Amino acid sequence: MSALPLPAAGWQARLQLGFERRDQATILARREHFGPLRVQKALYPEGEAICHAIVLHPPSGIAGGDELEIGLRIGPHAHALLTTPGAGKWYRSGGPEASQRLRLEVAENGLLEWLPQETIVFDGARARMSTEIALQRGARFIGWEVLCLGRRAGGERFDSGEILLHTRMEQDGRPIWLERGKLEGGSPLLESPAGLAGYSVSATLLAVGPGLDAALLAACREIAPVETGARYGLTHLPEVFVARYLGHASESARNWFSALWQILRPALIGCEARTPRIWNT
Repeated sequence: MSALPLPAAGWQARLQLGFERRDQATILARREHFGPLRVQKALYPEGEAICHAIVLHPPSGIAGGDELEIGLRIGPHAHALLTTPGAGKWYRSGGPEASQRLRLEVAENGLLEWLPQETIVFDGARARMSTEIALQRGARFIGWEVLCLGRRAGGERFDSGEILLHTRMEQDGRPIWLERGKLEGGSPLLESPAGLAGYSVSATLLAVGPGLDAALLAACREIAPVETGARYGLTHLPEVFVARYLGHASESARNWFSALWQILRPALIGCEARTPRIWNT
């Protein structure tokens, strides 16, 4: 039996989730989807105060012409942790651009942990990735992105294609983190010391909220990645804690971020880090 062809214009998919605090529990109060984006049922491995959810993209990869949009809203005093079941994949495109837009909103005194697994961009992909984070007064946030260029294990490099990146974080409508990037396959910037210095994995962790101080930064700097030759750094800007990673092993980057999360979470949120079970499957 031959497979059905994909729609010529690509997949159009949207997912809107809303989390609210009800008494002592955080509940998934809103769940709307269109196209191939879903979320599994609300999970409570840490008790009813923290709602875990797993964002699913059933096609398992993003191809040229696909447009994905994910919107999350965390209500006042609600606490949600979201992750993905596996690596995201952006496939080679014959011409059309693929896009993904994330809009993350955290209301006053809300908490959001956005902890997806790595994103793999195949050689020849044309990708546009946009992330907007809007925090209100007292909101707390921990999130990361691990970007892999090409499939290094199979000998593939990112020699063609293009990635457009845009991240904007606001607190009470005031920008506190702005970043734009353009990575072209085969560009000298990928090899330049002023760019990615020849590394195929680039990762960023951002955290915002009370409890982030010099002592916490010092504790995080005691943790080193296991990958030999990887480059990494941490800094505490006036309102944002930032960790950066350059290397060739996405697993090492994610494990390092997870180790930082073990330190950051108790200080920022007041509870120990509990690894989502899906990461071990």
